[in-house]
Amino acid sequence: MSVEYFWLVCDDVPHDVVLTDPGARVIDVAQVIRRLTGLSLWRSKVLATQAPAVVVDGVPEEHAMAAVSALRDAGAQAETRAQSEPGS
Repeated sequence: MSVEYFWLVCDDVPHDVVLTDPGARVIDVAQVIRRLTGLSLWRSKVLATQAPAVVVDGVPEEHAMAAVSALRDAGAQAETRAQSEPGS
């Protein structure tokens, strides 16, 4: 018996939140990353300094836009990216 995988087309394509630049207030950005991901403050700071980095992946567009807004309010530059189809 073979297993087949299908990509379902839907309106809600998963999005990634990408931190492109932490800005001057790295600790403030790390605190936002901590709230978004549940990571420790130390790991959040490491993630913030490794920009560009994916902070949150596979979330609905509304959650991604809220996360980008929170990161920008903390002084960072961030963007959302729609995930591509698997295998492409």
